[in-house]
Amino acid sequence: MIIVMKPQAKQESIQRIKNIIESKGLDAHISAGKEVTIIGVVGDKTKLQDQNLEIFEDVEKIVAVTESYKLANKKFHPDPSIVKVGNVEIGGKTVVIMSGPCAIESKEQLLITAHAIKKAGAHILRGGAYKPRTSPYAFQGLEEEGLKFMKEAREETGLPVICEVTSLNAIEAAVKYVDMLQIGARNMQNFYLLKEAGKTGLPVLLKRGLSATIDEWLNASEYIISEGNPNVVLCERGIRTFETATRNTLDLSAVPVIKEKSHLPIIVDPSHATGVRAYVKPLSMGAIATGADGLMIETHPNPSCALSDGPQSLTFEQFEKLTQELRPLIEIMGKSL
Repeated sequence: MIIVMKPQAKQESIQRIKNIIESKGLDAHISAGKEVTIIGVVGDKTKLQDQNLEIFEDVEKIVAVTESYKLANKKFHPDPSIVKVGNVEIGGKTVVIMSGPCAIESKEQLLITAHAIKKAGAHILRGGAYKPRTSPYAFQGLEEEGLKFMKEAREETGLPVICEVTSLNAIEAAVKYVDMLQIGARNMQNFYLLKEAGKTGLPVLLKRGLSATIDEWLNASEYIISEGNPNVVLCERGIRTFETATRNTLDLSAVPVIKEKSHLPIIVDPSHATGVRAYVKPLSMGAIATGADGLMIETHPNPSCALSDGPQSLTFEQFEKLTQELRPLIEIMGKSL
């Protein structure tokens, strides 16, 4: 449940309610908005039945929360969250673009890409050092060597960097080099991995699972936030349906649904959703039109020679053209690039 305090509630009233909640062995999460303060209660609320909290000074009302996810719930945190990655803010007035290769293949490849995407307007460099592939014989990534290349790219360009992690060992290595961790679709319900990522304190990009409902996705985010890490960004990347024209079916309706249900920022990945570079532009525009806070778009110096996901990767020229074409639509939506 949540306890809504009256506008301009006194700090001592807020602290009194918090103390009562914690004295019953429950967790109290305070969200101070512009006008009102909300106290979220996590745990067995029956322990508070004898407290009559609604009669305490400065308490406006008590609202039951029926959803199983609490900390990611907009009822707990009415104001949209802004997640800071390096010097970049996701969830604010800027549409943040993450771009880079699906897989880091060499230092030269990554550095060339980093400079090119920065010139074109990207804000964050993405690159895969650990690649969970369907086939065990496919390229699996450069692992820690690739992470070192990411750190070097950040030092050269100033772009924050993000990399997917697939295990505890990968997390322990990545925290030394990157600014943001990514949990991929195949690991969305790897609850141990989610908790370990949460413990790092680094911002986490959580991709939607292959067949996950939105409630399952938000519950997965709860595992990260419950470890004391509120810096979660959701990423819609398509779900598995009966359709075979694209790799997955991009669910753009997830953007307004998430905006209604949660305070967490959400970005869209049209590259992985479709697997076809020709569809990246129209779906990027659709994502912006539905209110997405950003995009993740794959680029490569020579997509025809890419070791992973070449057919969906844009050339540098195509990526720069895309950012130019997105700019007017972003401005219409009241944001900037």
